[in-house]
Amino acid sequence: MKRVIKIAALVACLLWSPVLALAAERGPVTNLPLPRFVSLKAAEGNVRRGPSLSHRIDWVFKHRNMPLQIVAEHGHWRRVIDRDGAGGWVHYSLLSGSRFGLIEEDMSPIYKTADTGSLIVAHAEMGVVARLGQCDKYWCRVTVDGAKGWMPREKMWGLMPGEIRE
Repeated sequence: MKRVIKIAALVACLLWSPVLALAAERGPVTNLPLPRFVSLKAAEGNVRRGPSLSHRIDWVFKHRNMPLQIVAEHGHWRRVIDRDGAGGWVHYSLLSGSRFGLIEEDMSPIYKTADTGSLIVAHAEMGVVARLGQCDKYWCRVTVDGAKGWMPREKMWGLMPGEIRE
């Protein structure tokens, strides 16, 4: 009888684990997907060791529109990481849902259309922040310092794998 109960418990765990895994992919505060990308709304944002004003400031993000990845939520606080994996807790009021990408390759061409054979309208330096528009599996519409065009998505950080933006 004990063996039957153990087997039933194991089967129940196996059946429930996909459900629990799906539930873990949502933030407990916002019910939005975790992880997800946002941007820094303010020109400066304190990054704290924990989710409250009483926690020490480890450093300060100093680039408006910098893409950040939210990996956890706690009350009004979001745990974020930057492109280099450095992170901490930031108050939600410093973050925006506007989407930006960080150029990862120096002098990346921005094309007129989503085709490497099309006219190059500009080049973007590594580390420049680009406003993201429509994105498909391979290309994103970007705006960089007034230049508008298309860039291969693998040249940017700030998008979830397979994310499509319309």
